[in-house]
Amino acid sequence: MATLSVRGLTKRFENGVVAVDGISFDVQSGELVTLLGPSGCGKTTTLRMVAGLERPDAGDVMMGAETLTSAGLGVFVAPERRQAAMVFQSYAIWPHMTVFDNVAFPLKARKIPRAELQERVAQALDLLGLTGLDRRLGTQLSGGQQQRVAIARAIVAEPRLLLLDEPLSNLDARLRARMRVELGMLQKRLGMTTIYVTHDQVEAMVLSDRVMVMQAGRIVQVGTPRDIYRRPASQFVADFMGFVNFFDGVTVEASGQGPVVQLLPDGPVLRCERAGPVPLGVEVIVAARASTLVPTTTPPADPTNVLQGTVRAAAYLGEAMEYQIDGPQGPLIAAVEEARVPSHNGRALSVGDTVHVVVNGAELVVLPR
Repeated sequence: MATLSVRGLTKRFENGVVAVDGISFDVQSGELVTLLGPSGCGKTTTLRMVAGLERPDAGDVMMGAETLTSAGLGVFVAPERRQAAMVFQSYAIWPHMTVFDNVAFPLKARKIPRAELQERVAQALDLLGLTGLDRRLGTQLSGGQQQRVAIARAIVAEPRLLLLDEPLSNLDARLRARMRVELGMLQKRLGMTTIYVTHDQVEAMVLSDRVMVMQAGRIVQVGTPRDIYRRPASQFVADFMGFVNFFDGVTVEASGQGPVVQLLPDGPVLRCERAGPVPLGVEVIVAARASTLVPTTTPPADPTNVLQGTVRAAAYLGEAMEYQIDGPQGPLIAAVEEARVPSHNGRALSVGDTVHVVVNGAELVVLPR
């Protein structure tokens, strides 16, 4: 399969909004790349331009040596000639057609011989666990089954590019968790070059070879799921990837053990053990996940990486307790595994307790201000 190349893709809408702002990226043969970002960041518009469902105002889309779109040269290959298949958020299953006819539709459009059509549809249904449902109507299917039919219809024609636009967002949480694993296994088995659009960080982590985080029509970070999760490049990316605590500070020490940051104004110091080198005297933002903070009523011997505060709220999350804590550096959020929930005078921490918040320096990220 050929590599997809996107260069300088731009889309402006009539109201003057720039939905996609000159983005460029490549997707290698057999790779699954996810466009991740909040609603309105331009990820679906990007997907639709790659599919040929939207015309860009500028930029090029190429598949291998073939130019599919070139705003500058006036080239625009129709969607049905791009050998790309798209699965929509709504699935777009025709309710009056049977499962067989829904899946067979792209093959009928290509006038594939009947015997080959039946064989390929049967293979696609088997691959998606739909064998035996071929005579059911679209209205007789559950949400999960409709999603499988939509994917079967997309892959039956053996496209060179698979485009998935939030395909799991309409499923319940349990089915979504199962389907994202099955979808990832299917993509690897078929080796299809795939672009996946989602606002769900977990989906992106589970499915992707690489993740491209989008903000306001631009790609702001590209990397493996591990890179994006552990080393966000900005406060926006960190916030989107689950960091909930942000502290303003200035670097007061730069050693081999990681920079030491004094929180502003005149606050405690945090040693950020895994952060890269940062010059002295630079104002930074220190980002921490809720699981990085552990409240305790016992003052630690070493004041480094210890904050102070008062418990404002406590919530039971099942596997963990979440504490909202007010402190001199602003509000804090700490999430502690239930088995490790701290106590005060033999009881669990509660609203009003004064606590010392120990911060795991190995999990801190230092970001530019």
